[in-house]
Order: sequence, then structure tokens, then C-alpha cells
Amino acid sequence: MAKRRNPRHGSMQFWPRNRSKREYARIRYVAGENDVKLVGFAGYKVGMTHATIIDNSKTSLTKGKPISMPLTIVETPPLKIAGVRVYKQTDDGLKAVTEKISSKVDKELGRKITIPKKESQKEIKAEESDEVRAIVYTQPKLTTIGKKKPEIFEMTIGGKDNKAKYDYIIENIGKEIKVNDAIAEGQSVDIHAITTGKGYQGAVKRFGVGIRQHKSEKQKRGPGNRGPWKGQGHIMYRTAYAGKQGYYQRTEYNKWIVKVGDKPEEVNNKAGFRKYGVVKNQYILVKGSVAGPKKRIIRMVPCYRPNNKIPSQAPEIKFIRK
Repeated sequence: MAKRRNPRHGSMQFWPRNRSKREYARIRYVAGENDVKLVGFAGYKVGMTHATIIDNSKTSLTKGKPISMPLTIVETPPLKIAGVRVYKQTDDGLKAVTEKISSKVDKELGRKITIPKKESQKEIKAEESDEVRAIVYTQPKLTTIGKKKPEIFEMTIGGKDNKAKYDYIIENIGKEIKVNDAIAEGQSVDIHAITTGKGYQGAVKRFGVGIRQHKSEKQKRGPGNRGPWKGQGHIMYRTAYAGKQGYYQRTEYNKWIVKVGDKPEEVNNKAGFRKYGVVKNQYILVKGSVAGPKKRIIRMVPCYRPNNKIPSQAPEIKFIRK
């Protein structure tokens, strides 16, 4: 019987495999919301656990019966709004016209940007703009991850009236916005995160090329004879070669929010979570795994392409492993 060849793996959809420029994801598109509020939220990955729930899927064979489900815990300390950014539509797409950062922000934000010494008197006509977005920052000082420097990024505001969006941002500058103001139990979200970095890895781990016989010439874990892939005077970029792996931005669609909790004792154990510590703030439980290592920030937004097979109601939880 002929030997099955295994020349390479690795989807060309994720190419080039560039490492991310920063530790938190950039979101290029967000599904619309009718309510004037923050669209999505952000939190820190704690780790995984499992729970026993009552299956509430309409088409499941175990409907109404207890089942075990793997869960990821994401701690979600409140976000704060630092300012506003206004966009105009041009031939090249949306372009930022102006922004205003408040001086009434936490001093820790000074580790990330230069905080204005006094409030800006800049006049912004939101009704004449094409898009209004909030500039928000996290509060890692409220967690046990040993970090003070916050992340700062843009977030979309729901609704269609730009004046109402602008008024919402100005009204809530410096105020804490909690996770249940933006995300509900039973909701499905798209999760954007940066995967775990693995450093410099070989072609076998990176692309799954076959390991050759032990008497092969020169190497047995390399891509082998490259033939036409180097006939142009250089090795073509599609060749499976060693290189840096991980630390990529990835999006997981339709992740189910099983619970939005505000009692950390429901998930905390006595020793705390390995490589994280204890949960001290509100948290969410997401079905399945989430990209990235512990302590990394996770960004969540409403589903871009919803899956109607996922229940829209949160299940009844009988037991959560601590």
C-alpha cells in the first residue's frame, strides 16, 4: 500500500502569519445595536472550569436533562470612558476628524497616554459627523493580575443618532460602566483575542509537515526537497518553513454567554486560579475555550453572523466546579 503523503498544513486564510502589534485585539467591524450604549465589553481571561447545567437547546437529544459543559471564566472589572472621537466619511472610508480626552480620568491612564491638564474647550458638532465613538480604558488595578497600566481602545456606541451617542459619552465620562450594562446572559458574542505566543518553532509544529525516515539526508523534520518552490531564484513565501508561531489576532464567532455573575465566591476556590489569582469583580462564563493565555484581555462584541441554533436564554446552572 502506498504511503500517504502529508506535505503541509496551515490555512492560507491566515496569511501572512504576522504577530500582533499589541496585546489586545483591534475590531474592524461591529454589528449594529438600537440602544444607545456601549456595544460589547472587555475582560481578563481567568481560566477554565466546568459546570452542570440543564440543557435548554430545542433540538438536543438531552433537552431538559443535566449535562456537563466546559466554561471559560472572564473577569470583567468596570470600564471607564476617557473621551470621544468623531469621524467623517471620505472617498477612502471613515477618517478621524477630531477627538477630545477628558482630564477627569484615573491617574493610572497617565502610564499609557498624556492626560490633559485641563478640560478641552474644543467644540464638536456631532450632528454633522458620520460616526461617533467612545475612547474607553480598563481598570486592571481592581484585579489580582499584578498590573496597573490600563488598556485604551475605541468602542462603538449603539443607536443611529450621532447627537444622542455624543451626549451619552459626555454624560458618562469618568463613570464606571459594568458588564451587565452591555452584555446579557444567554447572549451570543464574537470574541476577539490575541493567541498565546509560542516563539520560534519548526515546520513540523508550525505546519504539520511529515517527519521523514531517520536515515534521510541532512534533516528529517524539515520541508524536504522544495523543487519548484525555489525555482524563481528565491524560496516562495508559501513554503512551510520554521518561524515565529502564536501571538496572532483571532476571532471566534458565536460564543455563548452562560452566566453574568456578580458574586465571585460562586467561582473562586480557596487557593485561587493558577497563574491568575482570585476573581474580585463581576465575571462572565463563556461556553468552551477562549484564545490567549491567562491574564490576557478579551474583547467581546455582539454576533456579526448569529447562529440560530444557539439558545437565546441562559441555562439553569446546577453546579460549578471550584
